[in-house]
Amino acid sequence: MTRDEAYNLMCQHTPSESLRRHMLNVEAAMRYYARLWGEDEEQYAIAGLLHDFDYELHPEEHPFWGVKHLQENTDVSEDIINAILGHASYSGVARETRLAKTLFAVDELTGLIQASALIRPDKDIKMLELSSVKKRFKNKAFAAGVNRDEVQEGTQDLGLDLDTHMAHVLKAMQEM
Repeated sequence: MTRDEAYNLMCQHTPSESLRRHMLNVEAAMRYYARLWGEDEEQYAIAGLLHDFDYELHPEEHPFWGVKHLQENTDVSEDIINAILGHASYSGVARETRLAKTLFAVDELTGLIQASALIRPDKDIKMLELSSVKKRFKNKAFAAGVNRDEVQEGTQDLGLDLDTHMAHVLKAMQEM
C-alpha cells in the first residue's frame, strides 16, 4: 500500500475533518520518529494514517473492523496490522515492535498538542512552545480526553523521557 492509497482509504472512511487532522498529525509524528531511527518512513506513515480510519463509522468495533478490512482488501504488512491493534490497549495485542510502540506513544500526545495550539489566539502550532505543552499536560482538566497515563507509558516504552518525547512530537507537527 502506498501513502496515497492509505490517505484515500482514510478519507473514504473518515467524514470528520478533526479526526482526519488527528491522523495526519499522527502520520507526521510517525514519520519524524522513522527518520530519527532510520526506520521505514512509509510504513510508519501508513500506520499513522490508518490507525483510526474505522473509528468514526465503527466506534464499537474499532480497531478490529479496520484491521479486518485492511487484511481482506489491502496488502498492508503484519507489522502495521499489529501496530494498529496495539495502539488500542483493550485489544490485548502486545506492542513488541518499535513501530507499534511509536504509534501508541504518539497517538494521545498529538491530541494534546493539537488542543494546545487551538487555544492560542492565532491557533498557529508553529508558535506553540514546549513549555506550554508541558503546562497543559499537567492540567488534567485541559483536553481531559487525552489519556496521560498512556502518553507516559508509551514514552517509557520508547526509552525516552517525557520532555524529549513531547519536543519530538511538537517539532514533527510544526514541520508538517
